[in-house]
Amino acid sequence: MSKKILSALFGAALAALALSPVAMAEPQELAEMHVEMDGCEACHEDGEPSADGAFEFEQCQSCHGTLDEMDAVHQPHEGNLMCADCHAPHDMNVGDTPTCDSCHDDGITSESVLK
Repeated sequence: MSKKILSALFGAALAALALSPVAMAEPQELAEMHVEMDGCEACHEDGEPSADGAFEFEQCQSCHGTLDEMDAVHQPHEGNLMCADCHAPHDMNVGDTPTCDSCHDDGITSESVLK
């Protein structure tokens, strides 16, 4: 295939991706996405936030697994943090990735020391 044809195909693919419904979708809060599943009860007992977040943490784990069952970023936090410590469901959009530098001086490494 000629370089012109390959360039045209690549350009068309990029345009299709940029115009796809996913790319054009409005940002959605994590909480909004979970509400679509089962209302506020998807995360909150009787639809009301708990005082300590323990019920919500258990709800996260019932769908997503424990921190220890997740990837290397989550595993060291088992027993130390709850999901909402990093993933603020009413403030973050789906696809947002929390950063580690709010607690760690040098990001995500096993040698990181809490500030």
